[in-house]
Amino acid sequence: MTPLSLTVLLGSVRRPRVGPLVRDWFVGIAGADPRWRIDAIDLADVDLPLHGTVPGGARSPIADRLDRADAFAVVTPEYNHSFPAAIKNVIDWHGAEWAFKPVTFVSYGASSGGIRAVEQLRLVFPELYSLTTRNTVALRAPWRHVDDAGRFTAPPGADDAARATLHELGWWARALRTARADDRFAA
Repeated sequence: MTPLSLTVLLGSVRRPRVGPLVRDWFVGIAGADPRWRIDAIDLADVDLPLHGTVPGGARSPIADRLDRADAFAVVTPEYNHSFPAAIKNVIDWHGAEWAFKPVTFVSYGASSGGIRAVEQLRLVFPELYSLTTRNTVALRAPWRHVDDAGRFTAPPGADDAARATLHELGWWARALRTARADDRFAA
């Protein structure tokens, strides 16, 4: 069976950042499963101005990569009970690239583990015809789980949560990829 294409978006652009460590941990779990082909995008490395962001206008530097995805995992911190502006900007720059594809979340923050950011993203993605998964990963204070070598060491239960999330995401990704290929419903 053809592997599913999973695009992992890292939404934190602030420095210093724990986000790359969290992303690398999640990508390691997903990458160990041969059913996934991973494309990781760090929004700190993508030039998307805050102006001229009309879907259907100029192509962004990552539009083709998003378009090829069968599924998305958004790695997001929680900023002020919400998600970072860089994530909203990448969402708004694109339209059709998100449509009829599943999105899951790997969130992190202090006491909430980033769940308030996820709850707000759950309101945004369906507007783009995306489906959000029920299962997600929420990490409380991941900076407390960085070892002396600078690696994120997942707290108990996090690996299992990531695998459950990927299992659900894979189910939706395969079903929606099949449905997108059915030209009876093409626009």
